[in-house]
Amino acid sequence: MKAKKIDAQRESLAKELKACIPKLDAEGLAFLLKQANVHLYNMQVEKLNKAAMVDYVAAGGRSKASAAKSGADAGKTRGVERLTIGGSESGSSYYLYYQNRNIMFSRDEMSRLVKMANAAGTDIEIQERLFNWFERERKDIFGFLPIRDKFDKQMKALVTLLKKSFKAPGK
Repeated sequence: MKAKKIDAQRESLAKELKACIPKLDAEGLAFLLKQANVHLYNMQVEKLNKAAMVDYVAAGGRSKASAAKSGADAGKTRGVERLTIGGSESGSSYYLYYQNRNIMFSRDEMSRLVKMANAAGTDIEIQERLFNWFERERKDIFGFLPIRDKFDKQMKALVTLLKKSFKAPGK
């Protein structure tokens, strides 16, 4: 019964959207297409994060990579919950772990983060670059990791983790 209601709502919205298309100029259509692609991407990320969480729970609350680590990695460091990064077996994605939860990043996304973390600049400039990238590309991180702004201790911890976990290209 609920599925029928959702399908009917979807059909109604699609019909309404189709009726708007002839009235829009190229700029409006480009905007809608961009928004649709962002939403599709976010839906895929959410789906992958849910699948990763199922795997994470099935592994006893630890990633396969972190399962081999000792318990010494757990706990807090200077008032910041410990962050860890683990790669998937295929190497196509990476998981950031925080408080028994994880969030997935593609290899390309992780590569971008590592490049930004290792680029020239002060700590604040690096943290600002990462923060701005998250705001533009992966707002879902803010629901996962409590980061208020570029000055946040969690942002500094994330930059430190990225630098320590991955060798920068060309370094």
